[in-house]
Amino acid sequence: MRDGSRRALARLLTCVENGHPKLEEIGAAIAPHTGEAQIIGLTGPPGVGKSTSTNALVEAYRKDGKTVAVLAVDPSSPFSGGALLGDRIRMVGHSGDEGVFVRSMATRGHLGGLAAAAPAALRVLDAAGFDIVLVETVGVGQSEVHIAGLADTTIVLLAPGAGDSIQAAKAGVLEVGDLFVVNKADRDGAPATVRDLRHMISLGMSGEPGEWRPEVVSTVAEKAQGVEDVVAAVEAHRAWMLEHDELSVRRRRRAAGEIEELAVRRLRERWERPNAEVKLDDLAEAVARGVLDPYAAAQAVAG
Repeated sequence: MRDGSRRALARLLTCVENGHPKLEEIGAAIAPHTGEAQIIGLTGPPGVGKSTSTNALVEAYRKDGKTVAVLAVDPSSPFSGGALLGDRIRMVGHSGDEGVFVRSMATRGHLGGLAAAAPAALRVLDAAGFDIVLVETVGVGQSEVHIAGLADTTIVLLAPGAGDSIQAAKAGVLEVGDLFVVNKADRDGAPATVRDLRHMISLGMSGEPGEWRPEVVSTVAEKAQGVEDVVAAVEAHRAWMLEHDELSVRRRRRAAGEIEELAVRRLRERWERPNAEVKLDDLAEAVARGVLDPYAAAQAVAG
């Protein structure tokens, strides 16, 4: 993979997604090569044009000479369990570009708009040497906020006619966005959507000196209009993070979250073993019958 083999990269991502037995060795091998990629997340309600916007961003970054990887997290097929939109129809124009790598990943029932293997997959793409890694999440509405924990910069996409500002606040995306993009801005109601967003953002600002104020950019991604403004806004946010040491804070937080998730997963695997001394079902039965309290049961699991 480090020598540029896309086949090797694809196989490593498959190992990550399937929980290969040698995943720890893979993690140890790629660790020294991580921390260079700029990770940008795209989230938002269904139908706002996330795939089209991602495609337009890939084109813009390629024009700047940067290599780009795309991790597109899709709903799981109820039949195969794979990524339902795995063909990435809107990105076929980059299929012959050696500077672009697109990978679909199924959520497999994981909530929050991301796949459980997404953090490890992002580290693999980072270690592969890409300048930009774009993460496009499932359009799952109000639970689609986990992307903020994985990305350096989170872009929230909205479209005119998707509801008023109260709906935007209710959806839980205003709190996670570093940049807001009103796509399909050639439709009626786009200026009102931009105005409402700016108003809602101003209400949530504390007014402290040096605080980042999320920008609101209008685009027509299908026609590649306004995409340069999005790239400029992302770079402005990155410059602000570097100036205020926010980038390192976010990356430490991201690492802490991944460590916590892995630790919980190992704990769960321990009590699910056939020969486990302590079984979750037995503890649950004891708690349900009042023989044991939940705190003592948790202590028995943590051991």
